[in-house]
Amino acid sequence: METLMVDRVHSSLRLFMHRNAIFLCERLCAQFPSETNVQLLATCYLHNNQPYAAYHVLKGKKLPESRYLFATSCFRMNLLREAEETLCPVNEPNMEVPSGATGHYLLGVIYRCTGRISAAAEQFTQALTLDPLLWAAYEELCILGIAEDTDECFSESTALRLQQEHTSTPTLVKSNFANENRVLSSRVSASLGDISPKQIKQLHANNIAEVSGYPHVRPTALHVQNSSTSNVAQFDTPSPTAAQTSSIMPPPLFRNVHVYQNTISGDAPTKQKANGVNQPLRRKYMDEARLKKVSGRLFNCDSTSIPRRSVRLKDTATNSNSNTSQFGGNGTGHSSGKLRVNSSTPSKLCSTAIRSVQVRKGKPRATENFDEGSRYEVIDEMWTDNISGTSSSVSTADGRSFEQDKAERILLQDSKLALGIRELLGLFRTLGEGFRLSCLFKCQEALEVYRKLPESQFNTGWVLCQVGKAYFELVDYLEADRYFELAHRLSPCTLDGMDIYSTVLYHLNEEMRLSYLAQELISIDRLSPQAWCAVGNCFALRKDHETALKNFQRSVQLDSRFAYAHTLCGHEYSALEDYENSIKFYRCALQVDERHYNAWYGLGVVYLRQEKFEFAEHHFRRAFQINPRSSVLMCYLGMALHSLKRNEEALEMMEKAIAADKKNPLPKYQKALILLGLQKYQEALDELERLKEIARHESSMYALMGKIYKQLNILDKAVFCFGIALDLKPPAADLAIIKW
Repeated sequence: METLMVDRVHSSLRLFMHRNAIFLCERLCAQFPSETNVQLLATCYLHNNQPYAAYHVLKGKKLPESRYLFATSCFRMNLLREAEETLCPVNEPNMEVPSGATGHYLLGVIYRCTGRISAAAEQFTQALTLDPLLWAAYEELCILGIAEDTDECFSESTALRLQQEHTSTPTLVKSNFANENRVLSSRVSASLGDISPKQIKQLHANNIAEVSGYPHVRPTALHVQNSSTSNVAQFDTPSPTAAQTSSIMPPPLFRNVHVYQNTISGDAPTKQKANGVNQPLRRKYMDEARLKKVSGRLFNCDSTSIPRRSVRLKDTATNSNSNTSQFGGNGTGHSSGKLRVNSSTPSKLCSTAIRSVQVRKGKPRATENFDEGSRYEVIDEMWTDNISGTSSSVSTADGRSFEQDKAERILLQDSKLALGIRELLGLFRTLGEGFRLSCLFKCQEALEVYRKLPESQFNTGWVLCQVGKAYFELVDYLEADRYFELAHRLSPCTLDGMDIYSTVLYHLNEEMRLSYLAQELISIDRLSPQAWCAVGNCFALRKDHETALKNFQRSVQLDSRFAYAHTLCGHEYSALEDYENSIKFYRCALQVDERHYNAWYGLGVVYLRQEKFEFAEHHFRRAFQINPRSSVLMCYLGMALHSLKRNEEALEMMEKAIAADKKNPLPKYQKALILLGLQKYQEALDELERLKEIARHESSMYALMGKIYKQLNILDKAVFCFGIALDLKPPAADLAIIKW
């Protein structure tokens, strides 16, 4: 009963019938309250998104699997301290972390959520050491910015270790199977010695069906799978003398025994009698000349070495009334239905003999039985003369052939396994290296790595989203839009990365497309934080910051560990000039992900607006250390340095920002401002002229040019530039410059 119920529970889980699995497992635990069954019940609860129920039933359990499931329940309930104590008890520091690599991974996630980065990295590394194919652990190391190079993580030594792990258990199974076949092959001759022609015919058909499920096994090795089973009464065939059967092993028990059940049933004597009555008629139509001709041509046996068949037929005709079971299957006085085989006969020769004797179809049953008996006596004569001299040599050759075939099969399977492992690790190396470079914000190098992927792997939602994120970090929003759109079209139900896609559309001012994307994501999954981020960006683009803030807060409620949602809330509070709440949400984002440079940048902007320039410079520098290739971060850091009167450092940082992204107009404009403050008017004008080539419709640029011309007392050009600025509808700050 217990086994049946456990099987039904697993079947329900496989078919996603979680409520049915819970019901059955509750009955199972009530009837058989073992800890293993309690673990299964907790698994059902976790599958049904009921971690509190799993927490309740696993409280106080000590088995490793129970501890892991309990820690998973605690983690889902945000009970991080209790989850950590379960995986790594304080009172027992030497206790191993349960569930191996996955246990270390879960402990690492707990450490990361509680801000212990070094301890988290150690656990992720340990998990990856135990299971090199645990991609989630390597992904976490990349997010922390401390992942090692993929050539070291997925190296050749890793491939060899994986190959050894995957071949250790199968090798043991292969060895046991080979040993079993070796024993069976040595008994083929003795087992076939007690099988009648009809049994051989059905046995051959059965073995063909069995071998079809094991294409790597030769049929001859399976002819007597149950040769050690003794059932003499059921398969006792006629034997010529007692001496001939004394050294023969009992025959095996085969599947289709219903064919022979009549030999032990109550009707057996009646059928044997009927056969006995018909035997003289069969002998009357015996073609002795044809048998002699066939036997001499096929086997070249000496006619004097054994009594001729005609003599035995006469004896049989004489004693037909006294021996009524000569062809019935249970008699002991005749050998016509017996295939006598030496115990050392090789399986190959046996199979040859079986294939050589075929019963002609379309005959009455009496003729069929007679024909079988005559044909098998020919084989009996041949083997009596010739098999003793060749059995040992053929057996040795066949054994060597079997061992050689087995070795070749094992080598072929091992080579396929090794090739598969190397291909998989090669794919992991490419994907891992691209993701690692993306997390280090080396986006151009990451794009080059992703382009090395085969087309089938590149055209997947995950890879296309990673490419889109790389272009987003490079501030190439058009290319980012292209790849995100391809990813969404290819995998429309994939939500990872759609929050970044909505931000790309926000920067491109694609209000209609952004609105459509938000509605589509909400229709797919209303409980996904990415969908509500898209809705928030849609309202933010319309300058409805309060509604946008509500949607971003909804995203935070759905997933409190979603750092980007916290940052977007901070941006909206900053737009509403609620700097206190803005700082609060930025700090929450940093608690979730310390390397989320957007939050460091947001804090720097807030402090810059509050004219807390030292704080601003600190936060901009932290963001720059995380993402040292961002032209925007370099520019804002230079602005903070300029506010601190560190103009030389500010100019140097602006030069780096311009070199990092020549299409970004902000560092050129800020550089001109710094030069203006240093009274380097001509250099400032030259920089603004270069800026005019990439941003012709910036009112701030013309307002600053007019100010410089006014300082140089070139009033006509100053008036001209101020006029253009007014035509472009400048902001309030530029209006103040013009009026001044």
